[in-house]
Amino acid sequence: MRKIHFFKEEIDFSLRNKGKIKAWILKIIYDLHHFTLARGTDLNFIFCNDQYLHKINMDYLQHDTFTDIITFDQAEKPNTVGGDIFISVERVKENAKNLGIDFDIEIRRVIIHGVLHLLGFKDKTTRDAKLMREKEEICLKIY
Repeated sequence: MRKIHFFKEEIDFSLRNKGKIKAWILKIIYDLHHFTLARGTDLNFIFCNDQYLHKINMDYLQHDTFTDIITFDQAEKPNTVGGDIFISVERVKENAKNLGIDFDIEIRRVIIHGVLHLLGFKDKTTRDAKLMREKEEICLKIY
């Protein structure tokens, strides 16, 4: 069964409004982008601390930096979504504080940022990053 799961690794964290967030993610995937969940592949969100995500960043991407999110796409067919999205709750808290916004808004932004990556959006160039931000804002308004 294809599902959305929320896990935690090396951190005491519980996502609020899981049911509403799952429904929102599915709305973005199905209704806004006309993708489906990949057969046999779940969509997993793994909330962790900085050290845990830093190790993943080093081991898999060879990046010696802290980040708020790393997304691994496991969908094998076009227009399907599946994979693992790792999120550092510590980074999200710090980002929210630095931006002067509520943590719940920032965690939703980071969650949907990972989903948008799975939908094919990139953020490496200035142009791609601008489009990604615009899509994030649209998705946040839908929530």
